[in-house]
Amino acid sequence: MRYVQLRAFHYVAISGGFSRAAEELFLTQPAISDQVRKLEEEYDILLFNRQRKQVTLTPAGEKLLAITRRMFDTESQALELLSESRALRAGTLRIVADAAHHLLHILGEFRKKYPGVKVTMRAGNTETVITSLFSYDADIGVLGEIPTGREFEIVRLNSTPIVAFAAAGHPATKRDSLSFAELAALPLVMRERGSRTRKKLEQGAAAAGVELKFAIEAEGREAVREIVAAGAGIGFVSEAEFGNDTRLAKIPIDGPPMLMDEALVCLTERSQAKTMRAFLDIARAMSAQPA
Repeated sequence: MRYVQLRAFHYVAISGGFSRAAEELFLTQPAISDQVRKLEEEYDILLFNRQRKQVTLTPAGEKLLAITRRMFDTESQALELLSESRALRAGTLRIVADAAHHLLHILGEFRKKYPGVKVTMRAGNTETVITSLFSYDADIGVLGEIPTGREFEIVRLNSTPIVAFAAAGHPATKRDSLSFAELAALPLVMRERGSRTRKKLEQGAAAAGVELKFAIEAEGREAVREIVAAGAGIGFVSEAEFGNDTRLAKIPIDGPPMLMDEALVCLTERSQAKTMRAFLDIARAMSAQPA
């Protein structure tokens, strides 16, 4: 087994094909294919299913990928340590967030200090954030549910209640607040299953002896916002995420507040990487939290 063979396997697995792996490694496709083939032949194991133009991992390939993810992440951290003086001039930070606006002020400060670091950001609910961190597809996550366990380093951002919201001018916006029983009689626009907002809302309703049924289920906060703005129903969001959209009006929900705790999280084992540590330190300073 050679390093170049494992590297070829890893890049085919994470990029989803031999051609894309070749582009990433600045090699030819035949060279990549040959390295993977030699690895499979040497250990008499099939790592990829090759069906027409589709390449998928076998169960053995999935297990090996879990190892090479750790291997190449460790290599990346070693390189970062050895070239520490350059790490914050040309690095990359990958963020997956359930709501990006919770860290916009932190991003602004980070970019002022480290303009050479590229930041990529994508949306995800609680499940996808955690999965992305464990699979090393993201460096830092933003969550509405603070995980427990020593495997995470956490910086708390804020804690705000869930509120209902409707299109401006909707009859419900004339109310000072709405009970769960009143909400149950209205057309509701709910987030997808796996959304922490939806889970907390349903738990709060159940505690009040009410079952909430959705008229529309939409994936993602922005989709819900647009549907509600069009007058199709009542949506729900944490108060911190409501924003300043003049098309919408928020409505408090009667009963004990259902608080959404937003936090930055990363895997403890990866938290000393230079770019991640710099981002977490800025977030902690801006949140006035002790280290």
